[in-house]
Amino acid sequence: MAEIVLDRIGKRFDDGAVAVQDVSCTIGDGEFFILVGPSGCGKSTLLNLIVGLETPTDGEIRIDGRRANEVDAKDRNMAMVFQSYALYPHMTVRENLAFPLRVARAGADEIRRRVDDAASLLELEALLDRRPANLSGGQRQRVAMGRAIVRKPVAFLLDEPLSNLDARLREQMRTELARLQKRLGTTTVLVTHDQAEAMTLGDRVAVLRAGRVEQLGTPRELYDEPANLFVATFVGAPRMNLMPGRVEGDRVVLPLGDVRLDEGLHAVLGARRTLIAGLRPEHLRETSAGAAEVTVRATADFTVAAKGFEALPAAARNQRDAGDRLAFVARTAGASAALEDRPVELAFEPNALHWFDAETGARLRDR
Repeated sequence: MAEIVLDRIGKRFDDGAVAVQDVSCTIGDGEFFILVGPSGCGKSTLLNLIVGLETPTDGEIRIDGRRANEVDAKDRNMAMVFQSYALYPHMTVRENLAFPLRVARAGADEIRRRVDDAASLLELEALLDRRPANLSGGQRQRVAMGRAIVRKPVAFLLDEPLSNLDARLREQMRTELARLQKRLGTTTVLVTHDQAEAMTLGDRVAVLRAGRVEQLGTPRELYDEPANLFVATFVGAPRMNLMPGRVEGDRVVLPLGDVRLDEGLHAVLGARRTLIAGLRPEHLRETSAGAAEVTVRATADFTVAAKGFEALPAAARNQRDAGDRLAFVARTAGASAALEDRPVELAFEPNALHWFDAETGARLRDR
């Protein structure tokens, strides 16, 4: 196991393209750490920098306190698992598992013991004499993990290992992967573009955009306290609803209803007169008005009048229809009363709202 420190890491390629910018974080010994973000955000490049397949242009990588920038990948004792599995098709499962040990010139007894241990751990005993062509996608992925496990590395580096699986199998493999990591206790860094996968598996998650870390925290922190609009809309499915707001007297006026500007909210908003409010779909529910709630009457396609509000900036824009209405998403019960020809009454609690600066997109909070 290993502690991995990234200290102001940057990567610029020969053509001038910048893939990673000023990334600093510490991946704890035994931690399950997730790098998540949209395609092209630099997460795979960062993984390659950690394992030694790429060399950083700036900053320092330390593994257990030792500088590793100039250390070859083969000498870092890290194991990678790829999206493509990368199994040898002419070898059996047993031979695939044993291959890295044979390359390392391990003894026959040691190879047999480690292969048997990995096969038992991953429930591959009945498949040891099969070839990859005769395995399912989930079985191939377990063999790829087993080939990494037999090496007893200080860290596992997983590059979108579940992307080739169908939805049902991907969900099953998430559970197996989480259980396996906890059992082994090995430092693990996983790259994914799937925020649901990141939130399910990670002890901590780094959300990347354009080579930079937008926010680093636990899944709960990212969900409850997103640092900005990008994180707020990237984390959570369905995505957070965003709407323009303006301060008028002792109220904050929103398309979904007015919210009282009490002392606590005033401390958050400061002197701003315009802002962006966010509300997660699961915090809207069908109900009658309650004492602590704001209610809104919407059409069954979940749109409300938004005329008179300033347009949201491009990064925060919800889709509007031609009738100057704001479309939003609500997660309702399966027995929802919403019908095409009948309005629906929805409610939310004001303390479920998230507040963002209209110009910078940064989360607003009481300082």
